[in-house]
Amino acid sequence: MNPIGNLNKIFESRIRLGVMSMLMVNEDVNFNDLKQMLEVTDGNLASHLTTLESNGYIKVHKGFIGRKTNTTYSITKIGEKAFKSHLAALEDMIKFNK
Repeated sequence: MNPIGNLNKIFESRIRLGVMSMLMVNEDVNFNDLKQMLEVTDGNLASHLTTLESNGYIKVHKGFIGRKTNTTYSITKIGEKAFKSHLAALEDMIKFNK
């Protein structure tokens, strides 16, 4: 069976793939850091974050640093499991096509 069917469509976007990769190795990351590291606009990043949040893959934490709002994101257990499965499917695809 071709492992391509095991890929998660949510992670097909390079931006969502980047967000998940960053959240896998960091406890949380704030909006501005994500935007800077991924080199995307506010609106573009926000729409991808909304997709990840609505699928239960990330959690949004809103707070303040002094008087400035600070929004951070972290990966959920569901998100971690889904992303690891996606990575495993990518590895299986590479092995399948050798």
